Amino acid sequence: MSDQAARGLMAGASRIVGFTGAGISTESGVPDFRSPNGVWARNRTVDFHEFVSSEPGRVEYWRQKAEAWPAMREAKPNAGHRAFVELHRQGRLLALVTQNIERLHQRSGLPADIVLELHGTTTEAECLTCGDRITSDEACRRIEAGERAPRCRACGGLLKPATISFGQAMPLEVMARAQEAAETCDLLLAVGSSLVVEPAASIPRLAKAAGARLVIVNREPTPLDGIADAVVRGEIGVVLPALVGANG
Repeated sequence: MSDQAARGLMAGASRIVGFTGAGISTESGVPDFRSPNGVWARNRTVDFHEFVSSEPGRVEYWRQKAEAWPAMREAKPNAGHRAFVELHRQGRLLALVTQNIERLHQRSGLPADIVLELHGTTTEAECLTCGDRITSDEACRRIEAGERAPRCRACGGLLKPATISFGQAMPLEVMARAQEAAETCDLLLAVGSSLVVEPAASIPRLAKAAGARLVIVNREPTPLDGIADAVVRGEIGVVLPALVGANG
């Protein structure tokens, strides 16, 4: 369960799937959700049903998103994100499955087609009726101009940040691609995730069940530590580049 064991497993793997949660991005200044001082502790949750059925709910949802957007927009990829870019450069990264919504993996240099966003993205807003999308910058400008819960200018439908809310269906195609990647990798590298949010947390278990090695890098214990082949504690921006660089 040591750093040395993780290095050995990483060095011997050729088909790696990355799995990332909020912990990899907090070092870039992105607020987390689950900690005592996280987003969920400071704001009430507006689930998908409330969003689609209640104008006050939509107003509160957009208020929270507009408040959080500047920190998301200004965040920069850190050494942890760049470690996955290095894995891709080495030709060993099959896919990067992420619970994160700020697109720091793409901004770090990973090709968008290998980044699987299980919980969507906060960088855009999408019409729930026609699917038209606008940038979050544009949506927030409209809120600043007085639209408390902006609507789609193409069809008048409800405009919602393109993230997956509680009670909203997961993106089936993305989930299927993540499951396929998990079943075909030889090592799954889970970084910065509490591994408690379902169905996302099923991906590392699926990889393990299919015969892959599981390496977990996280500051705190997770429910999957007991089935992992190696668990490494520490700052992700320090630990992860060392693990990835073990193979050159």
